Amino acid sequence: MKYTKKLLALLLSVIVLASFVGCDLSLPEGDSSSQIGSSITVVDTTSEPTDISSDQTEPGFTDISSRDAGSSTVSQKAERKTPVVAGTGIATAVNPIAIPAFSGTPYSVVNNNQPNFSADELTTTGYEKYSNLDNLGRCGVAIASCGKETMPGPNEKRGSISSIYPTGWVQKSYSGISGGYLWNRCHLIGWQLSAENANKQNLITGTRYMNVNGMLPFENIVADYIKETGNHVAYRITPIFDGNNLICSGVQMEAYSIEDKGNGICFNVYCYNVQPGITINYATGDSSGPASNTSSKTTSTTSSKPASETTSSTSSVQQNSSTVTQTPSDEMVWIPRTGSKFHRNASCSNMKDPTQVTRQEAESRGYEPCKKCY
Repeated sequence: MKYTKKLLALLLSVIVLASFVGCDLSLPEGDSSSQIGSSITVVDTTSEPTDISSDQTEPGFTDISSRDAGSSTVSQKAERKTPVVAGTGIATAVNPIAIPAFSGTPYSVVNNNQPNFSADELTTTGYEKYSNLDNLGRCGVAIASCGKETMPGPNEKRGSISSIYPTGWVQKSYSGISGGYLWNRCHLIGWQLSAENANKQNLITGTRYMNVNGMLPFENIVADYIKETGNHVAYRITPIFDGNNLICSGVQMEAYSIEDKGNGICFNVYCYNVQPGITINYATGDSSGPASNTSSKTTSTTSSKPASETTSSTSSVQQNSSTVTQTPSDEMVWIPRTGSKFHRNASCSNMKDPTQVTRQEAESRGYEPCKKCY
Protein backbone atom coordinates (compact mmCIF):
# COMPACT_ATOMS: atom_id res chain seq x y z
CA MET A 1 0.00 0.00 0.00
CA LYS A 2 2.85 2.45 0.87
CA TYR A 3 4.40 1.96 -2.58
CA THR A 4 1.02 2.35 -4.30
CA LYS A 5 0.51 5.79 -2.66
CA LYS A 6 3.97 6.93 -3.71
CA LEU A 7 3.30 5.80 -7.28
CA LEU A 8 -0.01 7.68 -7.39
CA ALA A 9 1.66 10.85 -6.04
CA LEU A 10 4.36 10.58 -8.71
CA LEU A 11 1.78 10.18 -11.50
CA LEU A 12 -0.17 13.17 -10.18
CA SER A 13 2.97 15.35 -10.27
CA VAL A 14 3.65 14.34 -13.88
CA ILE A 15 0.10 15.25 -14.88
CA VAL A 16 0.34 18.70 -13.20
CA LEU A 17 3.67 19.50 -14.89
CA ALA A 18 2.32 18.40 -18.26
CA SER A 19 -0.56 20.85 -17.95
CA PHE A 20 1.91 23.77 -17.98
CA VAL A 21 3.60 22.74 -21.22
CA GLY A 22 3.22 25.52 -23.86
CA CYS A 23 2.09 28.22 -21.31
CA ASP A 24 3.76 31.59 -21.12
CA LEU A 25 4.94 31.98 -17.55
CA SER A 26 6.76 35.26 -18.05
CA LEU A 27 5.71 38.24 -15.95
CA PRO A 28 3.45 40.77 -17.71
CA GLU A 29 5.18 43.96 -18.85
CA GLY A 30 2.13 46.13 -18.44
CA ASP A 31 -0.85 47.18 -20.51
CA SER A 32 0.26 48.64 -23.85
CA SER A 33 -2.36 51.37 -23.51
CA SER A 34 -1.10 52.55 -20.12
CA GLN A 35 0.27 56.06 -19.58
CA ILE A 36 3.30 57.23 -17.62
CA GLY A 37 2.45 60.32 -15.61
CA SER A 38 -0.46 60.90 -18.01
CA SER A 39 2.10 62.09 -20.55
CA ILE A 40 3.10 59.01 -22.59
CA THR A 41 0.93 56.73 -24.64
CA VAL A 42 2.45 53.53 -26.00
CA VAL A 43 1.25 52.88 -29.54
CA ASP A 44 1.11 49.81 -31.79
CA THR A 45 4.50 48.15 -31.49
CA THR A 46 4.05 46.23 -34.73
CA SER A 47 4.62 49.32 -36.84
CA GLU A 48 8.07 50.82 -37.27
CA PRO A 49 8.55 54.58 -36.86
CA THR A 50 9.99 56.60 -39.70
CA ASP A 51 13.35 58.15 -38.96
CA ILE A 52 12.82 61.90 -39.18
CA SER A 53 16.45 62.43 -40.11
CA SER A 54 16.01 60.51 -43.38
CA ASP A 55 16.19 62.05 -46.84
CA GLN A 56 12.42 62.45 -46.89
CA THR A 57 12.53 66.12 -45.91
CA GLU A 58 9.18 67.73 -45.24
CA PRO A 59 8.22 70.63 -47.54
CA GLY A 60 9.12 74.03 -46.13
CA PHE A 61 11.95 72.77 -43.91
CA THR A 62 15.72 72.79 -44.13
CA ASP A 63 17.12 69.56 -42.73
CA ILE A 64 20.46 69.58 -40.89
CA SER A 65 21.77 66.08 -40.22
CA SER A 66 23.52 65.26 -36.98
CA ARG A 67 27.25 65.78 -36.67
CA ASP A 68 27.84 62.29 -35.33
CA ALA A 69 24.87 60.01 -35.86
CA GLY A 70 26.86 57.06 -34.55
CA SER A 71 26.91 58.42 -31.00
CA SER A 72 23.29 57.57 -30.25
CA THR A 73 22.95 56.02 -26.81
CA VAL A 74 20.01 53.82 -27.79
CA SER A 75 20.18 51.44 -30.74
CA GLN A 76 17.73 51.78 -33.61
CA LYS A 77 16.63 48.21 -32.93
CA ALA A 78 15.70 49.10 -29.37
CA GLU A 79 13.95 52.25 -30.54
CA ARG A 80 11.73 50.34 -32.97
CA LYS A 81 10.54 48.06 -30.19
CA THR A 82 8.89 50.88 -28.28
CA PRO A 83 7.66 53.64 -30.58
CA VAL A 84 5.83 56.22 -28.49
CA VAL A 85 4.20 59.60 -28.81
CA ALA A 86 4.25 62.48 -26.38
CA GLY A 87 0.84 63.95 -25.61
CA THR A 88 -1.43 63.71 -28.64
CA GLY A 89 1.54 63.23 -30.96
CA ILE A 90 0.29 66.14 -33.10
CA ALA A 91 2.05 69.50 -32.91
CA THR A 92 -0.39 72.26 -32.04
CA ALA A 93 0.75 75.89 -31.97
CA VAL A 94 -0.67 77.76 -29.03
CA ASN A 95 -3.47 80.25 -29.68
CA PRO A 96 -2.36 83.64 -28.31
CA ILE A 97 -5.93 84.32 -27.22
CA ALA A 98 -5.63 81.43 -24.77
CA ILE A 99 -2.48 82.86 -23.20
CA PRO A 100 -2.95 85.04 -20.08
CA ALA A 101 -1.78 88.64 -20.40
CA PHE A 102 1.77 89.25 -19.24
CA SER A 103 1.75 89.92 -15.49
CA GLY A 104 5.41 89.96 -14.53
CA THR A 105 6.34 86.30 -15.11
CA PRO A 106 8.43 85.69 -18.27
CA TYR A 107 6.53 82.57 -19.32
CA SER A 108 3.17 80.84 -19.06
CA VAL A 109 2.54 77.07 -18.95
CA VAL A 110 0.72 75.64 -22.00
CA ASN A 111 -1.44 72.50 -22.13
CA ASN A 112 -0.70 71.59 -18.51
CA ASN A 113 2.99 71.54 -19.43
CA GLN A 114 2.45 68.60 -21.80
CA PRO A 115 4.34 68.80 -25.13
CA ASN A 116 3.17 67.02 -28.28
CA PHE A 117 5.63 64.98 -30.36
CA SER A 118 4.98 62.22 -32.88
CA ALA A 119 6.80 58.88 -32.92
CA ASP A 120 8.74 60.11 -35.98
CA GLU A 121 10.02 63.07 -33.97
CA LEU A 122 11.08 61.00 -30.97
CA THR A 123 14.22 59.59 -32.54
CA THR A 124 17.52 59.04 -30.76
CA THR A 125 19.39 60.09 -33.88
CA GLY A 126 20.20 63.78 -33.57
CA TYR A 127 18.79 66.12 -36.20
CA GLU A 128 17.77 69.78 -36.69
CA LYS A 129 15.07 71.13 -39.00
CA TYR A 130 14.38 74.80 -39.67
CA SER A 131 11.39 76.24 -41.52
CA ASN A 132 12.00 78.25 -44.65
CA LEU A 133 11.34 81.98 -44.21
CA ASP A 134 7.84 83.07 -45.14
CA ASN A 135 6.97 85.78 -47.70
CA LEU A 136 7.60 88.45 -45.06
CA GLY A 137 11.01 87.00 -44.22
CA ARG A 138 9.87 85.63 -40.84
CA CYS A 139 11.13 82.47 -39.18
CA GLY A 140 8.87 79.48 -38.63
CA VAL A 141 8.99 76.34 -36.51
CA ALA A 142 12.37 74.88 -35.58
CA ILE A 143 12.50 71.28 -34.35
CA ALA A 144 15.34 69.00 -33.32
CA SER A 145 16.35 65.88 -31.49
CA CYS A 146 19.07 67.46 -29.40
CA GLY A 147 21.94 65.31 -28.22
CA LYS A 148 25.67 65.55 -27.74
CA GLU A 149 26.08 65.12 -31.49
CA THR A 150 24.11 68.33 -32.23
CA MET A 151 25.82 70.39 -29.53
CA PRO A 152 29.07 72.33 -30.07
CA GLY A 153 32.29 70.39 -29.69
CA PRO A 154 34.60 70.87 -26.70
CA ASN A 155 36.82 73.38 -28.52
CA GLU A 156 34.17 74.91 -30.77
CA LYS A 157 33.75 78.67 -30.46
CA ARG A 158 30.66 80.72 -31.12
CA GLY A 159 30.64 82.55 -34.41
CA SER A 160 29.32 86.02 -35.11
CA ILE A 161 25.61 86.51 -35.78
CA SER A 162 25.75 90.28 -36.28
CA SER A 163 25.29 89.95 -40.05
CA ILE A 164 21.70 88.74 -39.59
CA TYR A 165 18.89 91.29 -39.28
CA PRO A 166 15.65 89.44 -38.51
CA THR A 167 12.29 90.99 -39.33
CA GLY A 168 11.35 93.96 -37.16
CA TRP A 169 14.96 94.71 -36.15
CA VAL A 170 14.69 98.40 -35.18
CA GLN A 171 17.29 98.61 -32.44
CA LYS A 172 17.01 101.11 -29.60
CA SER A 173 18.70 101.49 -26.26
CA TYR A 174 16.98 102.17 -22.95
CA SER A 175 18.24 102.99 -19.49
CA GLY A 176 16.05 100.39 -17.80
CA ILE A 177 17.42 97.34 -19.64
CA SER A 178 20.43 95.27 -18.61
CA GLY A 179 23.03 96.06 -21.25
CA GLY A 180 20.97 98.96 -22.55
CA TYR A 181 19.62 97.46 -25.79
CA LEU A 182 16.05 96.33 -26.37
CA TRP A 183 16.50 93.72 -29.09
CA ASN A 184 18.55 90.53 -29.13
CA ARG A 185 19.06 88.17 -32.03
CA CYS A 186 17.34 85.26 -30.33
CA HIS A 187 18.15 81.71 -31.41
CA LEU A 188 15.09 79.52 -31.74
CA ILE A 189 17.26 76.50 -30.97
CA GLY A 190 20.03 77.88 -28.78
CA TRP A 191 23.68 77.72 -29.80
CA GLN A 192 24.52 75.46 -26.86
CA LEU A 193 22.07 72.88 -28.26
CA SER A 194 22.61 73.30 -32.01
CA ALA A 195 25.99 75.01 -32.60
CA GLU A 196 24.15 77.17 -35.15
CA ASN A 197 25.54 80.67 -35.63
CA ALA A 198 24.40 83.05 -38.41
CA ASN A 199 21.48 80.90 -39.55
CA LYS A 200 18.72 83.30 -40.62
CA GLN A 201 16.15 80.52 -40.25
CA ASN A 202 17.04 80.23 -36.56
CA LEU A 203 17.23 83.88 -35.45
CA ILE A 204 14.32 86.12 -34.51
CA THR A 205 14.01 89.63 -33.09
CA GLY A 206 13.41 89.14 -29.39
CA THR A 207 13.60 91.35 -26.36
CA ARG A 208 16.46 91.11 -23.93
CA TYR A 209 13.89 90.07 -21.32
CA MET A 210 12.51 87.17 -23.37
CA ASN A 211 15.97 85.98 -24.38
CA VAL A 212 17.55 85.98 -20.92
CA ASN A 213 14.62 85.62 -18.51
CA GLY A 214 12.28 83.59 -20.68
CA MET A 215 14.11 81.24 -23.05
CA LEU A 216 17.61 80.85 -21.62
CA PRO A 217 16.65 79.06 -18.37
CA PHE A 218 14.80 76.34 -20.32
CA GLU A 219 17.70 75.99 -22.77
CA ASN A 220 20.08 75.57 -19.84
CA ILE A 221 17.91 72.85 -18.29
CA VAL A 222 17.93 70.88 -21.55
CA ALA A 223 21.67 71.35 -22.14
CA ASP A 224 22.56 70.30 -18.59
CA TYR A 225 20.36 67.20 -18.85
CA ILE A 226 22.02 66.09 -22.11
CA LYS A 227 25.51 66.65 -20.73
CA GLU A 228 24.73 64.66 -17.59
CA THR A 229 22.88 61.73 -19.17
CA GLY A 230 23.99 61.54 -22.81
CA ASN A 231 20.30 61.19 -23.70
CA HIS A 232 18.33 63.01 -26.40
CA VAL A 233 15.61 65.64 -26.08
CA ALA A 234 12.91 66.31 -28.65
CA TYR A 235 12.84 70.10 -28.87
CA ARG A 236 10.46 72.39 -30.78
CA ILE A 237 10.37 76.19 -30.80
CA THR A 238 7.44 77.94 -32.48
CA PRO A 239 7.47 81.74 -32.91
CA ILE A 240 3.91 83.07 -32.63
CA PHE A 241 3.14 85.95 -34.99
CA ASP A 242 -0.15 87.84 -34.99
CA GLY A 243 -1.25 88.46 -38.59
CA ASN A 244 1.48 90.23 -40.58
CA ASN A 245 3.36 91.51 -37.56
CA LEU A 246 7.13 91.47 -38.05
CA ILE A 247 7.77 90.86 -34.34
CA CYS A 248 6.44 87.69 -32.74
CA SER A 249 4.32 88.12 -29.63
CA GLY A 250 6.20 85.22 -28.03
CA VAL A 251 7.62 81.76 -28.59
CA GLN A 252 6.27 78.37 -27.62
CA MET A 253 8.93 76.01 -26.25
CA GLU A 254 8.31 72.25 -26.09
CA ALA A 255 10.76 69.62 -24.90
CA TYR A 256 10.61 65.91 -24.07
CA SER A 257 13.46 63.57 -23.08
CA ILE A 258 13.32 60.52 -25.32
CA GLU A 259 15.21 57.64 -23.72
CA ASP A 260 13.49 58.02 -20.33
CA LYS A 261 10.08 58.87 -21.82
CA GLY A 262 9.85 62.36 -20.40
CA ASN A 263 10.97 61.59 -16.88
CA GLY A 264 13.99 63.88 -17.21
CA ILE A 265 12.65 66.72 -19.38
CA CYS A 266 9.02 67.48 -20.14
CA PHE A 267 7.66 71.00 -20.64
CA ASN A 268 5.43 73.14 -22.85
CA VAL A 269 5.64 76.88 -22.18
CA TYR A 270 5.01 80.22 -23.87
CA CYS A 271 7.65 82.95 -23.36
CA TYR A 272 6.42 86.53 -23.70
CA ASN A 273 8.29 88.77 -26.15
CA VAL A 274 7.96 91.83 -23.93
CA GLN A 275 10.28 94.22 -22.15
CA PRO A 276 9.17 95.72 -18.83
CA GLY A 277 8.72 99.47 -19.17
CA ILE A 278 8.85 99.53 -22.99
CA THR A 279 5.97 99.86 -25.46
CA ILE A 280 6.50 97.73 -28.57
CA ASN A 281 4.84 98.03 -31.97
CA TYR A 282 4.80 94.39 -33.05
CA ALA A 283 3.80 95.28 -36.60
CA THR A 284 7.03 97.18 -37.30
CA GLY A 285 9.51 96.66 -34.44
CA ASP A 286 9.38 100.30 -33.34
CA SER A 287 9.40 100.94 -29.61
CA SER A 288 9.21 103.73 -27.07
CA GLY A 289 10.11 104.19 -23.46
CA PRO A 290 12.22 106.24 -21.06
CA ALA A 291 15.60 107.59 -22.23
CA SER A 292 15.55 105.88 -25.61
CA ASN A 293 18.21 106.27 -28.30
CA THR A 294 17.80 104.83 -31.78
CA SER A 295 20.66 102.58 -32.85
CA SER A 296 22.33 103.21 -36.19
CA LYS A 297 21.21 99.90 -37.67
CA THR A 298 17.65 98.86 -38.47
CA THR A 299 16.18 96.05 -40.51
CA SER A 300 15.31 96.58 -44.14
CA THR A 301 12.52 94.02 -43.95
CA THR A 302 9.03 95.52 -43.87
CA SER A 303 5.50 94.26 -44.23
CA SER A 304 4.29 93.67 -47.76
CA LYS A 305 1.09 95.57 -46.92
CA PRO A 306 0.78 99.38 -46.86
CA ALA A 307 1.00 100.95 -43.43
CA SER A 308 -2.72 101.76 -43.55
CA GLU A 309 -3.54 98.06 -43.91
CA THR A 310 -1.17 96.78 -41.23
CA THR A 311 -2.66 96.33 -37.79
CA SER A 312 -0.36 97.67 -35.10
CA SER A 313 -0.04 95.44 -32.06
CA THR A 314 1.59 96.95 -28.98
CA SER A 315 2.55 95.94 -25.48
CA SER A 316 3.28 98.12 -22.48
CA VAL A 317 4.20 96.65 -19.10
CA GLN A 318 5.52 97.87 -15.77
CA GLN A 319 9.12 99.10 -15.80
CA ASN A 320 11.89 97.33 -13.95
CA SER A 321 13.45 99.29 -11.12
CA SER A 322 16.99 98.35 -12.15
CA THR A 323 18.96 100.76 -14.34
CA VAL A 324 22.16 100.28 -16.29
CA THR A 325 24.40 103.05 -17.59
CA GLN A 326 24.41 102.96 -21.36
CA THR A 327 27.63 101.84 -22.99
CA PRO A 328 28.59 102.49 -26.65
CA SER A 329 27.69 99.55 -28.86
CA ASP A 330 31.19 99.40 -30.36
CA GLU A 331 32.91 98.71 -27.02
CA MET A 332 35.00 95.55 -27.31
CA VAL A 333 34.59 92.89 -24.62
CA TRP A 334 35.75 89.31 -23.99
CA ILE A 335 33.48 86.27 -23.79
CA PRO A 336 34.51 82.82 -22.49
CA ARG A 337 34.08 79.44 -24.14
CA THR A 338 31.81 78.51 -21.25
CA GLY A 339 29.94 80.81 -18.91
CA SER A 340 27.37 83.59 -19.21
CA LYS A 341 29.34 86.79 -18.48
CA PHE A 342 31.32 89.14 -20.72
CA HIS A 343 34.49 90.85 -19.47
CA ARG A 344 36.60 93.95 -20.02
CA ASN A 345 39.78 92.06 -19.13
CA ALA A 346 40.74 88.92 -21.08
CA SER A 347 42.32 87.40 -17.97
CA CYS A 348 39.33 87.93 -15.69
CA SER A 349 37.99 84.79 -14.00
CA ASN A 350 40.93 82.79 -15.41
CA MET A 351 39.32 82.57 -18.85
CA LYS A 352 41.05 80.29 -21.36
CA ASP A 353 41.07 81.28 -25.04
CA PRO A 354 38.33 83.95 -24.75
CA THR A 355 36.85 85.56 -27.86
CA GLN A 356 36.71 89.33 -28.38
CA VAL A 357 33.44 90.75 -29.73
CA THR A 358 31.52 94.01 -29.43
CA ARG A 359 29.47 94.50 -26.31
CA GLN A 360 26.31 94.63 -28.40
CA GLU A 361 27.22 91.28 -29.97
CA ALA A 362 27.86 89.75 -26.53
CA GLU A 363 24.54 91.02 -25.21
CA SER A 364 22.66 89.81 -28.29
CA ARG A 365 23.97 86.30 -27.49
CA GLY A 366 22.63 86.48 -23.94
CA TYR A 367 25.84 87.36 -22.07
CA GLU A 368 25.67 89.71 -19.07
CA PRO A 369 28.34 92.05 -17.61
CA CYS A 370 30.84 90.51 -15.21
CA LYS A 371 30.36 92.08 -11.78
CA LYS A 372 34.14 92.19 -11.29
CA CYS A 373 34.67 94.18 -14.48
CA TYR A 374 31.63 96.47 -14.35
